[in-house]
Amino acid sequence: MALYSFFAKSLKGEEKTGAIEAKSVQQLAAILKEQGFLLIRAEPKTEKGKKKAINLPFLNRGVSLTEKLMFTRNLQVMITSGLSLPKALRILSEQSKSKKFKQVLSKIEDNITKGKNFSDSLEEFPEVFSELFRNMIKIGEETGELDNILKILSRQIEKEHDLKSKIQGALIYPAVIIFTMIGIGILMLIMVVPTLAKTFEELKIELPITTRIVIGLGNFLANNWLFCIIGFFVVVFLFGTIIKTKRGKKTADYIVLKIPIISTLVKKTNSAYTVRTLSSLIASGVPIVRSLEIVSGTLDNVYYKTAILDAAEKVRKGEKLSVSLSPYTKIYPSLVLQMMEVGEETGETSSILAKLADFFEEDIANETKNLASVIEPFLMLIIGVVIGFFAVSMVQPMYSMLDAI
Repeated sequence: MALYSFFAKSLKGEEKTGAIEAKSVQQLAAILKEQGFLLIRAEPKTEKGKKKAINLPFLNRGVSLTEKLMFTRNLQVMITSGLSLPKALRILSEQSKSKKFKQVLSKIEDNITKGKNFSDSLEEFPEVFSELFRNMIKIGEETGELDNILKILSRQIEKEHDLKSKIQGALIYPAVIIFTMIGIGILMLIMVVPTLAKTFEELKIELPITTRIVIGLGNFLANNWLFCIIGFFVVVFLFGTIIKTKRGKKTADYIVLKIPIISTLVKKTNSAYTVRTLSSLIASGVPIVRSLEIVSGTLDNVYYKTAILDAAEKVRKGEKLSVSLSPYTKIYPSLVLQMMEVGEETGETSSILAKLADFFEEDIANETKNLASVIEPFLMLIIGVVIGFFAVSMVQPMYSMLDAI
């Protein structure tokens, strides 16, 4: 038994903190669930009073998604071929390029050799293996279908990897253009504008307000560049700190859901993650309520987490999943609810959700291909306005000088 300090929350928004003795985080979550609370964060207290954080959502610290995908695929092939689990883990540990992953796999192999279950060994590394991964492996051990479970997990991770890669690829072009534009603008303000300002000063030309603004900004950057760099990093740090707070995260997630073009992509991406993960869990034999709780942990957006946790509570009370999600049509497309209803009526929820996930992922792929062409006109417009403002501001005094002559 270990003493865990925890933070939990009810569906009504009530918060609860304290310390409870439990054998594991899962038992702690079960105890709190009986009290009407869902575990958000747990930290085991060491003998010296220090705390070691346990993260429930899917996290990626030091081990890339690609590394996990290759591990799951290769482990599935080795298990299917009849190779023992400890030997398969030893081989995969030696092949891994990640130092941290090597250590993790070696420790898991050592635990299994000493008689510990695979799933129990994974529980020691929640920062590497998600709750989804650990629960599905546990189901595989209990049913004797570990190879099939690993196959499902491989597909799950592969789809997640493909989806993230497509979205990141679509955002690279706009990001490069924006940062290049900002960089060139700063260089112009620091190197070109002060020189022109001296020329105007020597000629004693009366400057328009726009020119004075540009010159003032250029002189400020040229004289306080170190302060500006420090200020930039301070702003980034403060933004990162605020975004980690409950209110800051909720505000950021709300804004993202309201931005044109981006909001559509966010909604489809979260819908794809939801139905894909839920399909994998149901196919593995995880109970629907537990599946929904795990799905909520894999979602990053606060509003989607709330929707799934609320649905889990309603399903626990006997309500259908499609009905329990009906109040959230603003974030989940009606197609999701309709297909869930069909799955419930036919008893093919897992396969229908998998096909729905394929549909969303294909739709997202098409949208990300066109995203650059959609954003490009807006970028060109912004660049044109900035360049135009700068050109007019610096050229206008010259025309004034020529008119005076």
